Amino acid sequence: MVELQQGTGKREPDAGFFPPAGPRTIEVTHVSKWYGDVVAVADVTFAVGPGVTGLLGPNGAGKSTILKMLAGLIAPSIGTIRVLDQPVRANPALYRRIGLVPEQETIYPFLTGREFVRLNAVLQHLPDPDDATTRAIARVDMLAAADRAIGGYSKGMRQRIKIAAALVHEPELLILDEPLTGTDPLQRLQLIRLIRELGAEGRTVIVSSHVLHEVERLADQILVLVNGKLAAAGDYRAIRDKMDEHARRVRVRAADPRRFAAALIQLPTLESVHIDGDALVVETNDVRSFYRAVPKIARDQGIRLYEVTALDDSLASVFAYVTAR
Repeated sequence: MVELQQGTGKREPDAGFFPPAGPRTIEVTHVSKWYGDVVAVADVTFAVGPGVTGLLGPNGAGKSTILKMLAGLIAPSIGTIRVLDQPVRANPALYRRIGLVPEQETIYPFLTGREFVRLNAVLQHLPDPDDATTRAIARVDMLAAADRAIGGYSKGMRQRIKIAAALVHEPELLILDEPLTGTDPLQRLQLIRLIRELGAEGRTVIVSSHVLHEVERLADQILVLVNGKLAAAGDYRAIRDKMDEHARRVRVRAADPRRFAAALIQLPTLESVHIDGDALVVETNDVRSFYRAVPKIARDQGIRLYEVTALDDSLASVFAYVTAR
């Protein structure tokens, strides 16, 4: 496992992942889950604190299994899970502090959006279910469609009303399984903003996805599952910086790209450089020293520098790296 303790640079390949400081909302310790001969999750250990954490991996990696165990819907085959410092399985009092948005369409098409959210408010025994329902629906920007039947909603609208139902009782922990699936660009932007706001309020939000660039905009911390195992954890940029044995691709735009390429080729850390229109695409095995050298070379050569952008500083590059290991 690629593992980075934020702020320390300490790598511990076999210890699981734990946030460096502060409260731990979720603690998963040596958890495995199998169904007959099929192992869905294998010896996973991590802890998650307040804020937004992305749970990443391809379909079949074990993400939904992890989330179902965190919600108490299924028990691990071995290992322990504690949420808000309590055992999660068969703990109804704890469930009142958790909001769950499953990937499956767990809705009643004949109910209106308002009725569906209010049902969850009633099940949570809220003192004023009508007020709580209105506030939750407003938070996901669905008041205009609240009195229409859910059966007539688009996929994105159904996702938002499910999130409203999960938020109606103001949970401390919110578990979202692929919440952006089926949303249009505007809805996606609104949900990303909402999820970040929830994390900023001090809630713990864990979001699963296989769409890496979306979670990159959502989460400060990531957990990457591959074949049921925790393959990477921590801040994705810090993890990517740890991959210094692999070349990094950087796009450079300058006033005279050919002359600038001739100057850059002298750098000992350069692996390759080629011209792409008015830009250079460079591969370097030491991106930090490359970033330091580029402005100096531009100044010495009298070449105006317009842009220096990493092409693989993203969750996609992290995911490609850990899945190849």
